[in-house]
Amino acid sequence: MPQIPEKIHELTVGQLSARSGAAVSALHFYESKGLIVSRRTSGNQRRYSRDTLRRVAFVRAAQRVGIPLATIREALAELPEERTPTREDWAHLSETWRSELDERINQLNRLRDHLTDCIGCGCLSLDGCVLSNPDDVVGERQSGSRLMVERRAAGVRQRASEPEEVPGNRC
Repeated sequence: MPQIPEKIHELTVGQLSARSGAAVSALHFYESKGLIVSRRTSGNQRRYSRDTLRRVAFVRAAQRVGIPLATIREALAELPEERTPTREDWAHLSETWRSELDERINQLNRLRDHLTDCIGCGCLSLDGCVLSNPDDVVGERQSGSRLMVERRAAGVRQRASEPEEVPGNRC
């Protein structure tokens, strides 16, 4: 790992990448999302303060445990701009994120435990799917793919991968 002399207070994007382990493209992305900041030289090159290393480490650690970038950005926005996250900041935020992570762990456990059931269903039918409809809560109203039309009507954007409703299509 390349060492940067203490007298250097700013890092190039290449130096920041080498020291943080994040790709240059990831650093540019983080900057575009407001997670890190740089200044521009007269030659329009990015320069990052040394404390950006800690911010990048903070972002990458939060990402590794599954925290969305928007949530990370909100957390960093609460800190004074010139201060990097400290151990105490991480402890506070990790406690805040704990319930969200516990819920994700529960969802992943359900997915793992019921993944073989999906092979039998094939279409993830909303009336019987233990992943999309745990405890069959949605199935009490109506069943099958008709629920997708109901979601679209409620203003939820349909993904291109979601099938259109086919009359009579039920699992």
